[in-house]
Amino acid sequence: MEIKSIYRIALIFLISHLVIIAKDYKGAELRTKATVTYGRFEVNYKASYGAGQTSTFFTYHELGSAGVDEWNELDIEILGRYTDDVQFNPITPGQVNHEHHQWVDFDPTADFHTYAIEWTPDYVAWFVEGQEVHRQTGDHITALNRDQKIMMNIWPPAYTSWVGDLDTRMLPFFAYYDWVGYASHTPGSGNIGTGYNFTHQWRDDFDTWDTNRWAKASHTWNGNNSDFIPDNCVFQNGNMILCLTDGNNIGYTDKNKPFMAYARYEADTVLIAFSEEITQESAEAKGNYVISGATIEKAIQQENRRLVKLVVDGINENSSYSLVALGIKDLASPSNSLLGQSIAIQIPPQWDYPLKINVGGDNYNEWLGDQEWANDRDYGQIGGVDGHFAGQSITGTTDDIIYQSEQRGLVKYQLRLPKGNYDVTLMLAENYFSEAGRRLMDINLEGEYVARNLDLFAELGIHAAYTINVTAVSVLDGMLDIHFGNNKDYSLLNGIVIDRSETEIQDSRSSILNDFQLAQNYPNPFNPITTIEYRLKESSAVSIRIFNLLGNEIATLIDTFQLSGNYKVDWYANVPGGIYLYRMNARSYSGNYSETKKMLLIK
Repeated sequence: MEIKSIYRIALIFLISHLVIIAKDYKGAELRTKATVTYGRFEVNYKASYGAGQTSTFFTYHELGSAGVDEWNELDIEILGRYTDDVQFNPITPGQVNHEHHQWVDFDPTADFHTYAIEWTPDYVAWFVEGQEVHRQTGDHITALNRDQKIMMNIWPPAYTSWVGDLDTRMLPFFAYYDWVGYASHTPGSGNIGTGYNFTHQWRDDFDTWDTNRWAKASHTWNGNNSDFIPDNCVFQNGNMILCLTDGNNIGYTDKNKPFMAYARYEADTVLIAFSEEITQESAEAKGNYVISGATIEKAIQQENRRLVKLVVDGINENSSYSLVALGIKDLASPSNSLLGQSIAIQIPPQWDYPLKINVGGDNYNEWLGDQEWANDRDYGQIGGVDGHFAGQSITGTTDDIIYQSEQRGLVKYQLRLPKGNYDVTLMLAENYFSEAGRRLMDINLEGEYVARNLDLFAELGIHAAYTINVTAVSVLDGMLDIHFGNNKDYSLLNGIVIDRSETEIQDSRSSILNDFQLAQNYPNPFNPITTIEYRLKESSAVSIRIFNLLGNEIATLIDTFQLSGNYKVDWYANVPGGIYLYRMNARSYSGNYSETKKMLLIK
C-alpha cells in the first residue's frame, strides 16, 4: 500500500474518531495567562438563566505531576435553575468540596451584580455588592496556597442533581461579563478590601479582548457535556459574552423563538413564565394573549423581563382554562417571535390544613410524600438527596417516622399556596453527627432568616426532634419559598407543617392596578442622608424598612397608619457603605402593596 494511502486512511480514522467523541454542546471559557497567589478578585456579571447549566467566576491552579493532590480552586458558581441563590465553593487538595449556597435578595440572572472573593493565607471570604456574606477558615483554607489563574466559563454539567435538567429548547444561553478586577494581597499597606489589606492592580472593562492578559479555552473534561470553543467567547458592546450553544449555531447568535414554560393563576392574576427575556412592547400588549371564557384587563412585564403578570377577570378556580400567546418577541437581533402557543393554566391547589409533608419520605397517614420540584407540581425540593434512618428512635416527638427520613443538601423547598398568611413549622433532626460543629446551616423563609448557623447537635443532641415555628408568614405571590445554606457539611430538612393563620390577606385586583408607589431615593448614590418619597392611594397601615443584602433589618423609617397622599422620609445612614434595600408595605381596605428598591451608600 502506498504511504499516501496509509496517511489518508489514518486521517479518515482520526476525523471519524473526533466526530464520535465530539460533544453535542459548545461552551466557552476565558482565563488569564498569568497566575497569582492570594488577592481580591472581583467581577460584575449577569449570569445565564435556565436549568442544566452554570456560569461562573473562579480561580484555579492547573494541575501538575501530583494531580488532584494539589487541587486549589475558589468558585463563584451561579446555577441557572435558581433565581435567588449564588454558590461559593473552595475546592481543596484531593478535589474536596466545601460548598455554600447563599440566598440573595435579587435574581442573579436578571441583571448585572458585583461579586468578589478575598483569598488570604488565613481565610477566604465572598462578597455580594460589596458586603461580605460568607467566610471560611481552618486547615482546608491554609491548604489553598498554590498559584492560580482567574477564569470564567459557561458549561452544562452532567450532574443533573446539581444543576437540573437541560431543556434544549432554551438554547442558546448567554452570560454577560461587564468587568473583572484584581488586587494583590498586601497586609497593612493596601488601598481596598477588608482592612485595606489589598492593593488594586488592574481592572478590565472588556471593551476589547486583551490578548496579553486573557486566553480563550479549547478543552473539555469528563462531567462537562460541552466542548469549549473560542468562537463562543465574544467581545461585544462593552461586555465579554460567554455562549452555550448547540454544535451548529455557535457564537453570540440566537435563532430560537421564546416559549411559555408555565402559566399559574393566583388571585385574579395569571403569571406567565417565558423561556427567555422578551420585549416590553410585546409582553404588555394584552392582545397577544387569549383566555377563552375570561377577560384580560392588563399585561404587566415583571422586572426580570421573563415573567408577565396578566390581570384577569372571570376565572373560576373549579374550571380549567388554556392560555394562548402569540406575537411575543425576544431580545435577539433580529428578534425571534412566538407565532402561537397554547398552555394549560395551573389553578391553585386545594389543600387540607394543616398541610403536612414527609420530606425525604413516602406518603404516611395524613402526611404527603416528598417529591422533586417541577413546574407542573405543587410542591417539592430542589437539589437534595434522600437520607434514611429507618427504625431510629427519635426523642421529643411521637412522629418518629417523619424524622427518620430527610432531604440532605437541598437548596430550595417550594410549595404553592393561595395568597394569605400561614403558620409554618420546619422539622429537623441530627441523625448522623454525634458532636457539635459538624453541621451548620442557614434557613431563609420568604426572604427572612429563621436560622443562622444552626447546629442541631449543639441544640438537642443526636436523634432528637427540633422544630422552627414561624407564625403569620405572608405569601403574596402564590409560592412559599424556603432557602437552605449549608455553612458546614450539608443542610437538611425532615418535615413541614403548614396551617392557615388567623389573619388573612385580602384578595383584590386593586393591589395590582392601584396607584400606590415607592419612588427611587434621591440622591442615589448618597452619603450619609437620602430621601425616600412614596404615595398612598388609600388610607393604609404603612411601613418602610431598610435591609442589608443578607435580609437583616437595619432600620425602620415608618411604621404607622397614614391617610392617602404623597409622603417623604429621610434616612441618615449611620452604617457601612454598600448596597441596601428599602421596602414599603402598605395594607389598605382594598388590598396590599409591597415594593422593594435598591440604594447605594458611598463612604
